[in-house]
Amino acid sequence: MNNYNLKGRRAIVTGGAQGFGFAITKRFLESGAEVIIWDIDQKAVDEALKELSSEKCSHQIVDVTNFGDITKNIELSTKEKNVDIFVNNAGMAGKNTQVWNYPNDEWLKVMNLDLNSVFYCCKAIAPHMIKNNYGRIVNIASIAGKEGNPNASAYSTAKAGVIGLTKSLGKELADKNIAVNAVTPAAAKTRIFDQMTEEHINYMLSKIPRNRFAKVDELASLVTWLAAEENSFSTAAVFDLSGGRATY
Repeated sequence: MNNYNLKGRRAIVTGGAQGFGFAITKRFLESGAEVIIWDIDQKAVDEALKELSSEKCSHQIVDVTNFGDITKNIELSTKEKNVDIFVNNAGMAGKNTQVWNYPNDEWLKVMNLDLNSVFYCCKAIAPHMIKNNYGRIVNIASIAGKEGNPNASAYSTAKAGVIGLTKSLGKELADKNIAVNAVTPAAAKTRIFDQMTEEHINYMLSKIPRNRFAKVDELASLVTWLAAEENSFSTAAVFDLSGGRATY
């Protein structure tokens, strides 16, 4: 395992108590960072903190679809120390059905968590990073945002939006020591699978040339490098982690 130096850095990871977020939190801590888990699931947070057992890990119960809640907690987090790294990981899969059958309220729910929350968090943390002339923002998108998965229109659309947002913000902050990048993983066996049909899971696996799903540790490794000071040039970029599925 490569060692990335995050010593002295402070990170917020949304959805940091489970799945991809937990793996990222763990790798950040192992790399010397202080991590604040943002999650809405108190039980998952309690279990994560118990397993991590680190004095450098704390948490805030935050609804990332609520801009007021986000700004309040960023103000609390930055009162005495800087937040150097922000990972937008929280998300949901939504229903698996065709566009013409997709419920309007479900569409809005997916957009709010998978896309709007990323915009809200980036909007709230950017001024703090600009003031400090340092920052690393990593947005967890999806291969679905590049290719568009059938029967997952809301999720695919939201993740495509995350890619567009990443490119816009990265260019807006390119004259500062702030990097904004996205990662587009293939699916991994996390709790998000509970929201999908078996048919859809099998479809996703069939599209991956490596013939397996991504591992959460593989994503965490890439995100940790993107969050490090060493990543001083790449910004407004999209990093593929799809096991060969992506064609661009």
